[in-house]
Amino acid sequence: MSTTERPRILVVGGGYVGLYAARRIQKKMRYGEATVTVVDPRSYMTYQPFLPEAAAGSISPRHVVVPLRRVLPKAEVLTGRVTTIDQDRKVATIAPLVGEAYELPFDYLVIALGAVSRTFPIPGLAEQGIGMKGVEEAIGLRNHVLEQLDKADSTTDEEIRRKALTFVFVGGGFAGAETIGEVEDLARDAAKYYKTVSREDMRFILVDAADKILPEVGPKLGAYGKEHLESRGVEVYLSTSMDSCVDGHVVLKNGLEVDSNTIVWTAGVKPNPALSRFGLPLGPRGHVDTEPTLQVKGTDYIWAAGDNAQVPDLVGRKAGNENAWCPPNAQHALRQAKVLGDNVISGMRGFPQKEYSHANKGAVAGLGVHKGVAMIVMGKMKIKVKGRLAWYMHRGYHGMAMPTWNRKIRVFADWTLGMFLKREVVSLGAIESPREEFYEAAKPAPAPAAAQEPKKTEAKAS
Repeated sequence: MSTTERPRILVVGGGYVGLYAARRIQKKMRYGEATVTVVDPRSYMTYQPFLPEAAAGSISPRHVVVPLRRVLPKAEVLTGRVTTIDQDRKVATIAPLVGEAYELPFDYLVIALGAVSRTFPIPGLAEQGIGMKGVEEAIGLRNHVLEQLDKADSTTDEEIRRKALTFVFVGGGFAGAETIGEVEDLARDAAKYYKTVSREDMRFILVDAADKILPEVGPKLGAYGKEHLESRGVEVYLSTSMDSCVDGHVVLKNGLEVDSNTIVWTAGVKPNPALSRFGLPLGPRGHVDTEPTLQVKGTDYIWAAGDNAQVPDLVGRKAGNENAWCPPNAQHALRQAKVLGDNVISGMRGFPQKEYSHANKGAVAGLGVHKGVAMIVMGKMKIKVKGRLAWYMHRGYHGMAMPTWNRKIRVFADWTLGMFLKREVVSLGAIESPREEFYEAAKPAPAPAAAQEPKKTEAKAS
C-alpha cells in the first residue's frame, strides 16, 4: 500500500465502472497528484455480455476477463473486500483474502460494486441453481452441460438419462435468452459425437414471469426471439415462475413438473447488498442515490455509477418521464464511468461537475451462432434487425466495447478460428475439484482388517 501523503481516490469494485473510472482518472491526473486504489475480491474485471459465448465455447473464458494489475499498472490493486466505510473519519475497512482486516484512509470515494443475482426463497434453488454473473459460472455451466451428455450416453437408466438431458433456464432477459440460445447450439453440436444422444432426446425449457422475453429490444423483436427459440425446440413458458426445484424436481407455477440436473438462474439482478453497510443514501430497491453528476446525494467526495447506482435519466425526464432512471446495462456503465472519472478530477481540483446524459442507442442480442436480434435507435427512428445481420452487429458492438486491444484481438481471433475449426466439446468436469485424483493417490492406505483391532485376550483368573 502507498505510504505517501498524496490524496487517495478509493475505488470500491473492479468491474466495468471501477476499471474504466480508474483508467479515466489516471489518464486525466497529473503526475503525483493522487493515489488511485482499487479494491475487489477478484484480480480481474469480467465482461459479462460475453459470458453466454464463453459458456458455449465460442470464446475462451480467459479472454472475457481483464487483469486489473495489467490494465492499471500505476494504481494500487488490493484483492479483498471493503466491509465498512466511516464517512466521518474517511476510512474504509479492508478485509483481504488472507490475514486480518485493516483500515485504509481515503480522500475521495468511488462506489462501483455492481450487482449480484436477484434470487427468491425458492426451495432447492440455492442447492441446485447455476448463476451467470461470473466467468467461473460460465465455465462451470459449459462443463456441466457436456457432463450431462456424457452421463446420458453412458447409462441404460431412462430416468437418469431423462434428468440429465433436461435443461431449465429461468429468466428471459438478455442473460437468459442469450445463454439458452448459445447452450442449445453447444448441445446440438456436441450430440453429433454421441452414439445414443441426439438433439431430439434433449429438452430445453425457458421460463419467465413476464409476458415476453428480451424486453430490451421491444415487443416485436422479443416475439421474434421467442418464435426463433421455439423453432429450435426450446419450450418457452411466459407469465409463470418456478415454485421449487428440490433435488432437481422442478415445479412451475403453471403446473408443469420436470426432473433436471441443470437449472440456470438468470432472473434479473439487484444491487450488491454490501451497500447497506456503507451508510450511503439508498433508493427503494437498494441502489445508491446519486445526483445527475453521479455524486452521491448529500456528499461532495463520493461518486457512484453502474448497476449499483440510481442515476437520473435526464433524456427520459426531458421527454416527460419524471421518474426515469438509467437502466443497468453496459452501454450506460461505460459512459457513466468516463463522466465519473472526469468529475472526480474536477472535484479534486475544485471545478464544477458535469451531468451525465445519454440517449439510448439501442440494444443487440445474440441467440447462438448466426442468430440474433438488434434494435438501433437513431433519433426518433428505431431500426429493427434480426437473423445473421443482427448477430454480426451484436459481435461487432461488444467486440469493440471489450476493454483493451489485447482482449479485443484475442476475442476476434477466437471468432475467426471458430469459422474454420469445429467447436470444442470436451468437458473438463474435474476442474471443479482438481486435487481429488492426487488425494486418492496420496492418502494413506487403510490398515489391514486384522491390524485394525488387536485381538482381545481373556485375563486369567488369579
